[in-house]
Amino acid sequence: MNVARDWAALIGRALLAFVFVPAGYSKIGGFAGTAGYMASKGLPAVEVLLALTIVLELGGGLMLLIGWKARWAALAIAGFTLLAALLFHNYWAMPEAEQMMQRLMFVKNLGIAGGLLMVFAFGPGRLSVDRG
Repeated sequence: MNVARDWAALIGRALLAFVFVPAGYSKIGGFAGTAGYMASKGLPAVEVLLALTIVLELGGGLMLLIGWKARWAALAIAGFTLLAALLFHNYWAMPEAEQMMQRLMFVKNLGIAGGLLMVFAFGPGRLSVDRG
């Protein structure tokens, strides 16, 4: 059972990281467009917030993937994901035509945050840099 648990933890971390690493990387090349989208949501200092987002998604995602300081990376990304759900997928305030898709994105973010909180609570597993 321990071997299965170890592999499940590794695969789970990899799947969670797969959400964030490519997202962070794509924001580098699409910086101006992403900054414009963030500004359209009324966020202040979007260039600074976007740079921090890139560091969190890319750096935190890689930390999660390899299992180095994975608990703290997972907690930070979980907080970010919950905040993103509230700010960018607030389906209750969107036109009816967008509500179903945005509700789906909102609920997926909640589920992803839940998985990240499990990593925070139980650790990255033995197949990680931190080994536990």
